[in-house]
Amino acid sequence: MTLKTKPYDSARYLRDDKDALLYLDAVLQENDVALLAHALGVLSRYKGMTAIARKTGVSREGLYKALSKDGNPSLATVLSVLSALDLRLRVGKAKSRKSGPARKLAKAA
Repeated sequence: MTLKTKPYDSARYLRDDKDALLYLDAVLQENDVALLAHALGVLSRYKGMTAIARKTGVSREGLYKALSKDGNPSLATVLSVLSALDLRLRVGKAKSRKSGPARKLAKAA
C-alpha cells in the first residue's frame, strides 16, 4: 500500500485575520527576505490569489513566482501585495540584540 501525501500549505491553517497578522508579525521579526516573500504568498493564498492578483495588477502566475520560496519580489511588489491584503508596514524601534556587528563597534568606540 502506497502512502499518499499532499504538500503542506500554511494558508489552510489560518483561521482568521488575527491569525494572519500574528503570522506575518512573527515572520517580520526573523529579518529574512525569502521568508517574508513566502509568508506573503501564504497570506495571498489565504485571501485568494485571484483577488490579490486583481488588486495588485500582477498576474496570478507572476505572484506565485515572486512569492515562492525561490522568488525575489521587488519592494514595489511587496508593498502592492500588502496593500491588496489591507495591510501596511510600520516602523518601530527594534529590540536591542545582545551581539552583532553594530553592538561590537559601539563597545569598541
